[in-house]
Amino acid sequence: MKTLHWLLASAALATSLFASAQEGAIRKTLAERIPQLEKIDEIQSTPMPGLYEVRIGTDVFYTDAKGNYLIQGELIDTKARRNLTEDRIAKLSAVDFAALPLADAFTVVHGNGSRKLAVFEDPNCGYCKRFERDLQKVQDVTIYTFLYPILSPDSAEKSRNIWCAKDRVAAWQDHMLREKVTPPASCDTSALQRNLAFGKKHKITGTPTLIFVDGSRVPGAINDVEVEKRLAQAQSSAK
Repeated sequence: MKTLHWLLASAALATSLFASAQEGAIRKTLAERIPQLEKIDEIQSTPMPGLYEVRIGTDVFYTDAKGNYLIQGELIDTKARRNLTEDRIAKLSAVDFAALPLADAFTVVHGNGSRKLAVFEDPNCGYCKRFERDLQKVQDVTIYTFLYPILSPDSAEKSRNIWCAKDRVAAWQDHMLREKVTPPASCDTSALQRNLAFGKKHKITGTPTLIFVDGSRVPGAINDVEVEKRLAQAQSSAK
């Protein structure tokens, strides 16, 4: 029995050393041949024999065992009918809902507010305005809205006026739903700078970006039916 355990341990060690050596070889080859490639965060095998995942932040590439080829594309499991690249990126881009700086958002409650949703939006975003109209149909949800001025030169000014308004929710809804101009206002807008820093850290590059309680995110506007579906999925996953 001791011999068997020793053999198993030796095999595991050999496998680990081989994997480490292979990873080192891939890193060396890619660094030498593609010096402009950003620092590689992780290399791991994929379900496809001989194919390795190369992760740089939340970007995923694929290579062979020697680093002779670099592939930018999607890996599909045809048997399971799953997009493995899409699944991997969704996992990498997930945001811990508990880590969201909710004090830097304003809150809108529909119904009993039992479900939760965070949204990063720019007041100049046309897709956000469409999304806000659809969102009015979704009940029993608490929405944390993070002003995220990235689209136009005056996005920061409009965001400041809304953030500094006496009633942020009313100012936001007047602007997004009724096209009413928010009167000029001033106050401490460091929250908006923190929102931009948070978005940069988590690669939030467009608006609206939705974040659900299970950490999943949706880049772009979706309708109320899809929001309901995602809220249900998120609640189920988070349990």
